[in-house]
Amino acid sequence: MILRIQNASCGYQDNTVLQDISLEVCSGEVLCMLGPNGTGKTTLFKTIMGFLRLQGGNIDLDGEDVCGWTQKKRAQTIGYVPQSHTPAFPFSVFDVVLMGRNAHLPRFASPAGADETTVTETLEILGIPHLTDRIFTELSGGERQMVLIARALAQEPKLLVLDEPTSNLDFGNQVLVLRLITKLARGGLGVIMTTHAPDHAFLCATKTILLFRDRSALSGAVDEVVTEKNLKEAYGVQVRILRGTDGTGLQTRSCVPVI
Repeated sequence: MILRIQNASCGYQDNTVLQDISLEVCSGEVLCMLGPNGTGKTTLFKTIMGFLRLQGGNIDLDGEDVCGWTQKKRAQTIGYVPQSHTPAFPFSVFDVVLMGRNAHLPRFASPAGADETTVTETLEILGIPHLTDRIFTELSGGERQMVLIARALAQEPKLLVLDEPTSNLDFGNQVLVLRLITKLARGGLGVIMTTHAPDHAFLCATKTILLFRDRSALSGAVDEVVTEKNLKEAYGVQVRILRGTDGTGLQTRSCVPVI
């Protein structure tokens, strides 16, 4: 799988939010999208998903122009996990994840045994089979996020798009979600995620794009993009990047604001 975005301009009707954005995501890669509020992270997501019309440039996946796809084909190829979601009715976890199979069902058809098997296997892969019969609205924030990721994976997508997957989660649940993202990428899935924490790029990303308030962007390897200079220019605050090693000798990096 290769997603290519070339010289893309995105926005709402006559309001262009992003200009000349270019990036590439392949199977097994995690692209972490950083930038202040209002710089267009969600706008780019909505354009990839077809919720917004591409104003200029090209977006193709495996050589096919996604702008010409039906919503059904997009759903079969791209899984989307929103920042938060609470259904209007108290569905079970199994039923919420089963909704992800709708992308593969003929019109007016109901899920069959094979779809239910996919749901069971997905819950097992994510390590949450114990939530199968729980009511989604009664889960903790971290559990809900895992279920939403499971629903997206039940679509059997080539690309997973996550909009701030760790927002409103405590530290422990943030780590669990980031570990899961790394695991999914190692399994061959392409991943694009947004976050407000530059540290997350160090923890799980293979490449990064940093959006600026002037509608420009910088993309590339994490170490090349997430620098003290670039973060100050993007967020307007002084940052120090500290380096060290963990107990196994693996190099670690973290961003610390200068107060």
